[in-house]
Amino acid sequence: MENTKMLPNEGLFDRVYGLFEILKKLPPQLSEDELEGLLKVLPPDSANSMQALLKPSIQQASLTFLSMLTTALEETRNAKKNGKKVILVPFNFPPEIVHAFDNLAPITTEVLTTLGVVALEGQGERYWEYAMGLGLPDHLCSANTIDLGSTLTGIDFDPDAIISGCVGSCDVNSKTHEFVSALLGLPQIPLEKPTDDTARGFEFFKKNYYKMISQLEKLAGEELKEENLRVVAEKANRCTELYYDIWEMKKQVPCPVPGIFSLFVCASRFSMWGRDEAIRTLEDCLQVAIRNYESEEYRDRGEVARVVWIYLSYYFDFVNFYDWMENKRISNMGDALQLAFPEPLDLSTRESILDGMIKSAWNNVMTRQMGAYSMSAQWVEDIIHVIKEFDVNGAIYCGHHSCKQTWSIFSIARSEVLKRTGVPTLGLQGDSWMKNMTPIGVIQEEIEQFVNNVVIKKRGRRRRKKS
Repeated sequence: MENTKMLPNEGLFDRVYGLFEILKKLPPQLSEDELEGLLKVLPPDSANSMQALLKPSIQQASLTFLSMLTTALEETRNAKKNGKKVILVPFNFPPEIVHAFDNLAPITTEVLTTLGVVALEGQGERYWEYAMGLGLPDHLCSANTIDLGSTLTGIDFDPDAIISGCVGSCDVNSKTHEFVSALLGLPQIPLEKPTDDTARGFEFFKKNYYKMISQLEKLAGEELKEENLRVVAEKANRCTELYYDIWEMKKQVPCPVPGIFSLFVCASRFSMWGRDEAIRTLEDCLQVAIRNYESEEYRDRGEVARVVWIYLSYYFDFVNFYDWMENKRISNMGDALQLAFPEPLDLSTRESILDGMIKSAWNNVMTRQMGAYSMSAQWVEDIIHVIKEFDVNGAIYCGHHSCKQTWSIFSIARSEVLKRTGVPTLGLQGDSWMKNMTPIGVIQEEIEQFVNNVVIKKRGRRRRKKS
């Protein structure tokens, strides 16, 4: 692995952790002058993200969110000296079960990639290029390849095992994890979901989940304790309650939930669900939304459109994505990463808690849609549900370059959404985590033309017809 100019101690994890160590020292509230001073000492890419994250209107939730992520990073960094093992998990794997072990710490591949893209100068490009230099194909998903590319350098943190939760739903993701597992000699624990959506298929998945628990127990050197499981389940239920409180707030007009909060909610779901840190993050997101809802000044701003992303969003430029849409009064209702639909866990017995966790994994984002018997049918049903729930009048497909499975059925999804809801869908192309494929200015132009020339005009025609 000599085909890189990277120096020791420049792995993605260490660099992200170093920046978060600085952010950890921030006061509970930053004044505008303090924020301006911070932005001046940060590299441009980092400053761009912090400008959006730490603006006064959302700072209450942002600082709690950053604290949550700092805790996740610290637990990963200190795992070995605390006698714990680090489990690398994908975004579609609910981490509650790992949090229930005393001797395990989960860290999510795609969350690490996103942190690298958001927080680091040069974003994740050097780690992507390193993976490409090893001969990996460029049609891989940047969401996991950026972090795993850093892992492959040998100068990043070393996980102790990998849970592969995308078997049956995302071949690119599962094969990338499999490659890293084989190359580094890491144990891989697959959790396969069949495309059989009947009770028979669920029983097969359930057996695989219990097999995974046995493997985790062996790795951790401990049995899964019911008392630990119950504590995590109770906190997961509180997370679920807050999740739907925020969901209900999105139904208000104008939407009082800032678009970037969808990212906060998803990151909480992917990394710290069932933990106090996630509860505090969701509580603060809800408080900001309530404050906006009760603000006459905020309501007077109104909105020109309510847009949902039917697959992924773009995560490489917060100011020119989330803030730009907000300034244009386009309510960003979130993306398909919110299509997990968590349910409260039955706390009656150990078995009932585990049954609920298994159901959560079965219904988690992407596993639920792309691992279904009919990918197009389930994806479309979930999209239409969100469109109707939030009274959306415009949908956008980001066209992430790696997700060939969604490209294969995009035309079906767009036609069905239009036929059943009357909502038009804009199709874009680009990489959600890398700015080099489609510049943010091009994305802005496409969105603005779509909203002005299609969404608003279509809404106006419909209103005139009713009158």
